[in-house]
Amino acid sequence: MDILDAARNINRTHEDDILNRLYTPWGESLNPEAVLPEYPRPQMKRDNYTVLNGFWSYAMTDSDDPPSSWDGKILVPFSPESILSGVERTLQPGEYLWYRRSLPAEALRCPFPPSVKGRLLLHFGAVDQTASLYLNGRKVCSHQGGYLPFEADITSFLKEGENVLTVCVRDDTDASFHARGKQTLKRGGMFYTAQSGIWQTVWTEWVPDGHITRLKITPDYDRQEAALTVWKTGDTPLSVTILAGEECIFCATVDASRTVGPGQPVSLRARILRLIPWSPKQPFLYTLKLSSGEDRVESYFAMRCFTVEPDRGGVARFCLNHEPLFLHGVLDQGYWPDGLYTAPSDEALIYDIETMQKLGFNMMRKHIKIEAARWYYHCDRLGMLVWQDMVSGGSRYSMPLVCYLPTLFPGISGRVKDNNYELFGRANAEGRDEWERECMETVDYLYNTPSLAVWVPFNEGWGQFDANRITRKIKEKDPTRPVDQASGWFDQNGGDFKSVHNYFRKNKVVKDARAFVISEYGGYACHIDGHSSVERIYGYKKFDTVEELSSAFRRLMEKELSPLIAKGLCGAVYTQVSDVEEEVNGILTYDRRVCKLPLTPAVMPVPSPPG
Repeated sequence: MDILDAARNINRTHEDDILNRLYTPWGESLNPEAVLPEYPRPQMKRDNYTVLNGFWSYAMTDSDDPPSSWDGKILVPFSPESILSGVERTLQPGEYLWYRRSLPAEALRCPFPPSVKGRLLLHFGAVDQTASLYLNGRKVCSHQGGYLPFEADITSFLKEGENVLTVCVRDDTDASFHARGKQTLKRGGMFYTAQSGIWQTVWTEWVPDGHITRLKITPDYDRQEAALTVWKTGDTPLSVTILAGEECIFCATVDASRTVGPGQPVSLRARILRLIPWSPKQPFLYTLKLSSGEDRVESYFAMRCFTVEPDRGGVARFCLNHEPLFLHGVLDQGYWPDGLYTAPSDEALIYDIETMQKLGFNMMRKHIKIEAARWYYHCDRLGMLVWQDMVSGGSRYSMPLVCYLPTLFPGISGRVKDNNYELFGRANAEGRDEWERECMETVDYLYNTPSLAVWVPFNEGWGQFDANRITRKIKEKDPTRPVDQASGWFDQNGGDFKSVHNYFRKNKVVKDARAFVISEYGGYACHIDGHSSVERIYGYKKFDTVEELSSAFRRLMEKELSPLIAKGLCGAVYTQVSDVEEEVNGILTYDRRVCKLPLTPAVMPVPSPPG
């Protein structure tokens, strides 16, 4: 496929296509009585919790009035559009999706002694897009934003006997300016099936009236310290313990009632006497244990730092712990044929990460999606670096601007300013404000993730605006990570990287004061019969067999990519982890049953950059 053919195919849709019922091995063997049973938030783990995944009643209506009858059962947390939900129906703009279930008896059982007042918290990993929660017919709260977690204290809404939880959801997908990522109501090419509603784990946990509410961990690698900030309610002392394996290396107790004012967080610095640097080859994690009264929380962190520094020749390089590291990355859309946004199991998440490691990749770029918290945990413990995209939104994009012209004429994108809001689908001020707020919330949410190395606010101009200002805001909130301001095109000359996408031309290094990365390349397509959800094929360069694909991939690595490292290439992101619908340029098939590249011997390791 040449450049012009690819550009023409970018925005095509095929409403007449029928999606094949394609299952992953984990979806095929899914036990509906034990769906994603693991504690969903490893960064702030408590022992007392009840997962509410499983069958709920559901209904789709045209009104925000509670339904008088229910359409059937839906398997939470899979969206109604997915196969695993058991529904396979798209929530349309203007419709309402209702959920209903009773809280189980074990969730209502307070574990604390009678002398301790308990609070029951209800958690949602993510609900797309706008959710209103009701307990026993009384409204508890509302939340807007389809990618971030939220919680509610439901203690005062409980009653004797049966307690019924109801959730009402609206999702306009790409018919609005809200964040939507790759979701579209008219699937096709590099845009995929929309999903809605609950798509991450729902759970409850009891906490004492005085409890820990938030935790911020900042490793100071150079000083060999970890800065901790803990938000809590109540005036009981806070105890902090840090373990390196089984060895206690730090222990302290802070009487917050004497050291800080009401509502103020507790801050302290912990000296890390046994320094074990985190890296992909040695992903060592310290265990952090916190207690305040009856509340017990377990977390973890790593000692590492991410910087962009000049090498001996003055070339800006990405550095891990002040040592240049070539980022051998792969693009990860986070889509599954049976669960859409929701992986069918923890093992499925682990499989993707470990398989990419076996192929020689040390970084995954989480593309236009915020993943479930356990995915980041597995990257932390397995040693997979993460580049995190913010989720794109805005009104309908001008495809000639964001796809055709930059693809055909790469030089044009550097001359376009992103304060022309209408040009980039950002004429709506409310939409810009909402995206900016969610961007900052994302930085807060994922701040503690040891493997997260780089923030990517904008991709290919999709809903881009004021990139230089946004970059400054991200750096003010998180000065510990570099920022790839504009991945692909419409670079505004800010951030830490000159970041290009190149699928159709020979790759080369572009000289820039910033570190140079090819943040998307490759995209080699190979359709495997019986392993695609649609029969149409989309990709950038087609191969008929896996043997041809493997040979071309190795040539790309050895002859084109590796020689560029000495010339200044600091990182490259191959497209992509898996096929997604008609996009068949994945290393894995969409169902994860076939790896198109040989795992042994592994892909040739990419040479290290100059020191």
